[in-house]
Amino acid sequence: MESEGSTTGLSTAALVAIACNTFVAILLLLLCLIIYQACRVPSSPERLPVLAPSEAETQQINEHKYLLTS
Repeated sequence: MESEGSTTGLSTAALVAIACNTFVAILLLLLCLIIYQACRVPSSPERLPVLAPSEAETQQINEHKYLLTS
């Protein structure tokens, strides 16, 4: 199964296994980096969430409610 010209002494199957394991390790590191970025606490807490209404919209809603109740 080993080739005659191999200078490292490792079989082809061993080299393929090393390459696959290295690829999987890189993917795991990338996944950990993505999870770390996603779980970080926001550095600017004054920023509103995307789905939160702006101050102008909130004021319009409150004025509309006030007009309906009076």
